[in-house]
Amino acid sequence: MGSDATTPKILLLGNIDHAHKSWESLGDLAQLVTPTATNRAEFLQECRDGKFDGVVAAYRTFNSASITGLVDEEVVNALPSSLRFLAHCGAGYDQVDVHACSARNPPIRVSNVPTAVDDATADVNMFLIIGALRNFNTGMQALREGKWRGQPAPILGHDPEGKVLGVLGMGGIGRNLKKKAEAFGMKVIYHNRRQLSEDLAAGAQYVTFDELLSTSDVISLNLPLNKNTRHIISKNEFSKMKDGVVIVNTARGAVIDEDALVQALDSGKVYSAGLDVFEEEPKVHPGLVRNPNVMLVPHMGTWTSETQTAMEEWAIENVRLALEAGKLKSPVPEQANL
Repeated sequence: MGSDATTPKILLLGNIDHAHKSWESLGDLAQLVTPTATNRAEFLQECRDGKFDGVVAAYRTFNSASITGLVDEEVVNALPSSLRFLAHCGAGYDQVDVHACSARNPPIRVSNVPTAVDDATADVNMFLIIGALRNFNTGMQALREGKWRGQPAPILGHDPEGKVLGVLGMGGIGRNLKKKAEAFGMKVIYHNRRQLSEDLAAGAQYVTFDELLSTSDVISLNLPLNKNTRHIISKNEFSKMKDGVVIVNTARGAVIDEDALVQALDSGKVYSAGLDVFEEEPKVHPGLVRNPNVMLVPHMGTWTSETQTAMEEWAIENVRLALEAGKLKSPVPEQANL
């Protein structure tokens, strides 16, 4: 497509790894542009130099933060005034300040890929629940060191059957996890800001936050990270939990206060934990690394070719709709009334 001044542009922040054909087909609608910046300062300079003028929509990945930094107020205000749509390729969009996007005139409309990640993330979630309950990590570590199960052998694990799984944040991933946990004989309770319809809850029992903390054998964190959920599990919350509780987190690291988790693990209050996300990725709290009762996965919740392809296709569809119809397939909830 020609690149005269009236041709809209689409900005790619990060990489397309799978859906190359779909991405290239957007070239029929607009000119595809990429930054040459390798860090935030350079990216802001490119914005100020007018390199992205005429960009109507941008596609971004989780890893593009290494180039732009967080999409905060400074970046939002530096982006060209022509930019109206930001399609994020991920379910969690805590790297994007949606408030700043909404406050801009005209606003930047933000989308995510809300359900494409559900299956893969809930699978990792279930893997961590089983692994942490059964205390597999201790034996796996000993085996690799040539010590078979270890001396002494690890403490006996627990069966998932009959255990109460408390899901904190019953969105798409939490609901998908519920079905998987029930297949293992677990009883599922949940807490959300708002109780789900009977249809969506599908038999899971709604409880208060305190009730979830005090009655769950396993607590799974499946809620987005925002200012209300940062460190939603900390010292005070651990004190309300059952002795020997299992904690699993596939959401975002900072929904748990990692220092408090390490203390709860060291004291035995928490029997074991399974974590796919960390407060300061890729750094991991040394207290978690040294504890053999902790299953650690390096943020691989959506690390499958099928899921990553589906995520890219979904985000590209958001960009296509933005250009063709001036709207998004999956706007983020905060902008539902924009």
